[in-house]
Amino acid sequence: MTDLLFRSDAYLAEATARVVAVTPAGVVLDRTVFYAAGGGQPGDTGVLRRADGSAAVVLDTLKGENGAVLHRLVDGSTSLQPGEVVVAAIDWPRRYRLMRMHTALHLLCALIPGASVTGGAIGDGKGRLDFDLPAAPNREALNEGLAQLIAENHPVSESWITEEALDANPHLVRTLSVKPPRGSGRVRLIRIGAGDPPIDLQPCGGTHVRSTAEIGRIAIAKVENKGRQNRRIALVLEE
Repeated sequence: MTDLLFRSDAYLAEATARVVAVTPAGVVLDRTVFYAAGGGQPGDTGVLRRADGSAAVVLDTLKGENGAVLHRLVDGSTSLQPGEVVVAAIDWPRRYRLMRMHTALHLLCALIPGASVTGGAIGDGKGRLDFDLPAAPNREALNEGLAQLIAENHPVSESWITEEALDANPHLVRTLSVKPPRGSGRVRLIRIGAGDPPIDLQPCGGTHVRSTAEIGRIAIAKVENKGRQNRRIALVLEE
């Protein structure tokens, strides 16, 4: 089982780790700052630096069996050996863009209360959510709402509840296509805002920024009809 360092600190860009296994599917470390793809958020990229200065390039990060994280290497990367100590370093600018976009998608959920999320994806500088809605929401109103929530600099925090508590509060789950990570007996909640009720509160295993102001400039790229009850809303970061 890989210790997920990003779970306690999403801003940790690198850390030393020991190679546990080298498999055709990827390298397993005893601990990692690399986020494994899941919940619509892609896996991290970066490098595993050896003591001699050479580096194995991580093309993608995936979930393996029994809680292991697989660091998939670029073909031809320097070979690693079990027991070897490396510095695992993510592509931080890319990760930070993903964190900003992921947090922005939570704000988008807050602006469309009550509607179930039927799908979604997070990309580098872009993202989308699909909502179960009878009619498309107003694009200009959404842009204004996002800008206001970002400018208000609301805190983003996490907490944990038991799986039983989540079952007793099914309204916390907004996504139909992606289920909250379960199996450990507890579920992680992401909360935006310090008030009661919060701006947004829902289960999520991804990485996020610490405040909405960090999201920066963002805009609704388009609102599309993808079926009788499906509305797709795409966001882009405006650097």
